[in-house]
Amino acid sequence: MINYAPKNFTLSLTAIALSTVLSTSFLPLSTAIAADEHVQSSANTGSSNAAKSPDGMNKKIDFVERIQIIGHGNKLRTEAGSATLIGEAELEKFKFDDINRILYNVPGVNIREEDGYGLRPNIGFRGATPERSKKITVMEDGILIGPAPYSAPAAYYFPMMSKMTSLEVFKGPAAIKYGPNTVAGALNMTTRAVPDGQEGMIDVAAGSDGYSKVHGYYGTKIGNLGVLIEAINMQADGFKELDGGGSTLYGKGDGNTGFDKNDIMAKFRYDLITGSIEHTFGLKISYADEKSNETYLGLTDDDFYANPDRRYAASELDNMDWQHEQFQFSHFMQTNSFDITTRIYRNNFERSWFKINGFDNGPDLQDILANPYDEDQDGTNARYYQVLTGQADSNNQNEHIIVGDNAREYYSQGIQTELYFDQQLFGLNHKFNVGARFHQDQIERNHTEDSFSMTSGHLVADGSEQVKTTTNREKTDAIAVFFKDTIKYGALDITLGLRGEFIDSTYQNRVAGKEDDWQKKSSHIWLPSLSLFYTVNENLGLLFGVHEGFIPTSPKEGPETEIENSVNYEFGGRFYQGDLQGEAIFFYNDMSNLKESCSFSTASSCGDSLDKEFNGGEVDVYGLEFSTSYTFTLSDTLDVPMSLVYTYSDSEFKNSFVSGFSMWGSITEGDSLPYLAEHQLTLNLGLTAEQWDINLIARYVGEMQEVSGKATTPEGDPVEKIYLEGATTEAYIVVDLSASYYLGQYGKVYIKADNILDSQEIVSRRPYGARPSKPQMFFVGYQYSF
Repeated sequence: MINYAPKNFTLSLTAIALSTVLSTSFLPLSTAIAADEHVQSSANTGSSNAAKSPDGMNKKIDFVERIQIIGHGNKLRTEAGSATLIGEAELEKFKFDDINRILYNVPGVNIREEDGYGLRPNIGFRGATPERSKKITVMEDGILIGPAPYSAPAAYYFPMMSKMTSLEVFKGPAAIKYGPNTVAGALNMTTRAVPDGQEGMIDVAAGSDGYSKVHGYYGTKIGNLGVLIEAINMQADGFKELDGGGSTLYGKGDGNTGFDKNDIMAKFRYDLITGSIEHTFGLKISYADEKSNETYLGLTDDDFYANPDRRYAASELDNMDWQHEQFQFSHFMQTNSFDITTRIYRNNFERSWFKINGFDNGPDLQDILANPYDEDQDGTNARYYQVLTGQADSNNQNEHIIVGDNAREYYSQGIQTELYFDQQLFGLNHKFNVGARFHQDQIERNHTEDSFSMTSGHLVADGSEQVKTTTNREKTDAIAVFFKDTIKYGALDITLGLRGEFIDSTYQNRVAGKEDDWQKKSSHIWLPSLSLFYTVNENLGLLFGVHEGFIPTSPKEGPETEIENSVNYEFGGRFYQGDLQGEAIFFYNDMSNLKESCSFSTASSCGDSLDKEFNGGEVDVYGLEFSTSYTFTLSDTLDVPMSLVYTYSDSEFKNSFVSGFSMWGSITEGDSLPYLAEHQLTLNLGLTAEQWDINLIARYVGEMQEVSGKATTPEGDPVEKIYLEGATTEAYIVVDLSASYYLGQYGKVYIKADNILDSQEIVSRRPYGARPSKPQMFFVGYQYSF
């Protein structure tokens, strides 16, 4: 058993914890805000649930508010920690399908783009490595939505944004409620609530590169029973141009580099009153799938600047195929003195990721693409480059191309409950939020590889027997608890929190004859937090927060791999005066150990280090998050809303060391983290009238390092598999435009233009070569609501 105690951080919370029930809260912070401040602004509330406010008047706290984000109210926000809400009205402005484009409106978010459509997001907060969003806690309707958030947090599944009605981002002490990962923060997305009456919507759109979308929902209520059905199909042919027109192996040959996604969801809600107690029962069932002809294979820099949308022939078979199933049952009970929410959930996810892995005992793909002409060597890379692009046939086994199928099966299930109640203690009003969660998840890897020869510009199976490469299982049982107490003392709000994570995990090698290769591991940790908010006046407030962050290690890692652990600080203020709002927060994350893992998305070749984790030692991450918004009123019918979001981020390793992790290499004290832009800026500008509105969003992302250190040690010895030394992504500006015209009872028509400047830059060279940002695209759609 490995027991972790808080390091360099002491708060007098232990005594409080001993006298109270500890819990884990898994609901949105703004939901808690609404409960704490008794704000009632959800558009979908309808039951008569009530709770007593401090002044003795009954206030409704609907079940929808406990599972869905609602507004912060028309006043200064006084909640603890940093939290950003993007509501349905904001999401409707641009109808973005890509989570990356949405999150550029949130300060403190760092992103590594990959495919242009946001199919496999790479999201980090406050400098956390964005790879596969594995260091943030991702939730849907307050439930962990990653395929196996404890055993394998790298999220190759991400929900469709078109079905979300709002989302929120938590950082700092606000994120400690949402584990297991508390170093960076949490993202919660909310699906549509069951309506109180009959309503529905149909939304159809078409656009560039064969894009189409059909989205609709219908909901009604019969007596105490409410029902909602929602379905989406979205597809595109893709913007990349595949050399040779695509594979003839399966009779395709259509050059499709796009995707086809489906999502269908059914929700049921039943309200019941028994005496003075009110109950709401909810059931959510959903199914989603995706087939996308995506690839990890990029381009040489020269080929990128000649045609950024080109795709080499060797990637013609690359395809992701996944299915996701979700079940969630919830019960909400409320009395005059407390309310409690309990949810049971199960998520199944199965995927087959068929992609080029490299050559059969040939040079590494990243090496070939970084130096395709091999000027300083013997010309070997030039030959392999010709095979990769289909200009030459495979002449020997070393020139045969290995295509791997990373087939995996996941499940994630559990039960969680939480309690809200107010209590007067020692003459002060306390707002308590307590609860607990028991969670299980598992991943089974069944990876295989097949060999193909390049023949006349296409891949042809060479008849070799399929090879099994990785066959293992990782499983985790976890209990999480959380306690939160917000105390009002005059103009000062004090929020004390304490989180506990108790994790038992197992790794099992399932290769025949190696079943004895297994291990068990236990990790127990307590994480305290403290937040202060001082209300200077009704328009201005100051905040301070400190909390301990934690990311567990993989079940297969031994004791030599340490947890990721940090003490995170933030200080700032908020301003609110009518149409003008603003927030500025300085943050500083003092990491005692940074942890990373080698995966196909991060490194050109992990070899025996696939999924292996590496220690990075002490790292500091710091910066400034600033956001402001204002609405100019030009007339009774014409408004100009605008907002500005800015993030400054910097980081530095505190020690020098040499690492086998390809994104680090040979680190010298003072080196900074990869894929962290120093400056990011997003500007939103709108023009809104009675029948139409126009919105423009422009974002700037500064350059980012692709490797922290160097390819040689201080002594000059080479570090294996470091190909991107000194490489950076270029700073770029992207401008998107949307416009809607309302037809009254006949709905509305809308147009969108993504990247109207038609500028494409290299957003990443991982894992194999230069990858482009999304090119200019146009869309037109029609939406009818009833």
